[in-house]
Amino acid sequence: MEDDQLSATFAALADPTRRAILARLADGEATVNQLAEPFEMSLQAISKHLKVLERARLITRGRDAQWRPCRLQTAPLETASEWIERYRHVARDRLDRLDKEIQKLKQQQEGQNHE
Repeated sequence: MEDDQLSATFAALADPTRRAILARLADGEATVNQLAEPFEMSLQAISKHLKVLERARLITRGRDAQWRPCRLQTAPLETASEWIERYRHVARDRLDRLDKEIQKLKQQQEGQNHE
């Protein structure tokens, strides 16, 4: 299940418009019209982006009379960040080991040059 959520999160984040929408929602809830303001696209196109974000559980859409605010949901982003961090550590460990081997080889080479 976590992999499916990760796939949905990364797929939603793949689009720069959706990332910009999430960045705007990080400042607080907003309506579709407010979210559409900075973009040169139709409300229908923005609504499609919002549906992708909603299916990925990155936003929720409330209902307050006529006002339907969109809200950022951070849990999927936190899960994706944790996943990335886990593999960042693996890569960093590999690079550290490689660096140690390179230093060892350099020291051996310097030792041979001084003989």
